[in-house]
Amino acid sequence: MTRPFSLATLQSLLDTDAVGRCVLHLASVSSTMDAAREEAENGAPHGMIVVADQQTRGQGRRGRRWVSPPGNLYVTIILRPAAWNVRTLAMVAPLAACEAIDALTDLRSSIKWPNDVLIEGRKVGGILIDVHLGRDGIDYALVGVGINVGLDPSQHEEIRRIATSLAAETGENVSRESLLATFLNRFEALYLAARLDDSVYEAWRARLETLGRHVHVEFGDHVDEGVAEDVDAEGNLLLRRADGSVVALSAGDVTLAATES
Repeated sequence: MTRPFSLATLQSLLDTDAVGRCVLHLASVSSTMDAAREEAENGAPHGMIVVADQQTRGQGRRGRRWVSPPGNLYVTIILRPAAWNVRTLAMVAPLAACEAIDALTDLRSSIKWPNDVLIEGRKVGGILIDVHLGRDGIDYALVGVGINVGLDPSQHEEIRRIATSLAAETGENVSRESLLATFLNRFEALYLAARLDDSVYEAWRARLETLGRHVHVEFGDHVDEGVAEDVDAEGNLLLRRADGSVVALSAGDVTLAATES
């Protein structure tokens, strides 16, 4: 049985100024992204989070379903960012997730571009970013994060071969409150640091297990393949085709799969 989530414990572990200081905790929700969007439209402050024990219609990228039983971490951060902040979110969020996992376990996590968090090649977490534009620019951004904490992948046929969880990897129960607090602490620190220098970009790039691999790419109705050669400072993947040409691919447009070299 899943232990109840403790907001008091979460707050005692936070070391942030804004992120996570205002919390909406729900036992069950269609998705934290849906709930956070409603809160944002109603004026929720920068840094507010929506966290749920389970989701009935968890969302992944490009309309995919995110398996969301109780016992895992489901959270969406509401931000009121400047334009430069938005460009860094796809780096900051998965990097913060990796650093939180590594801080609380003996595991070493990596990132499959653009936003899957992996352990030994299996997916343990994912990031979903939604930016809403208003009349005068960016109104708000939502950063949704799902991390498999207590999930038993063998109980879910659609993901059993590709997914893992912290419990499956460590054989231990990782505190959801500690994981969320560590993630939020790292997220805010990285979010603020991203404007100062290239350290966040370099740390994110160093975590990318995609680089150097032959990949199959779908963007729109187009299919391409080549070697994932590098990423640029905007977070775009630089794909080198067989003919030697290089194309920059934006995360929002791409579905990526590894192929045999």
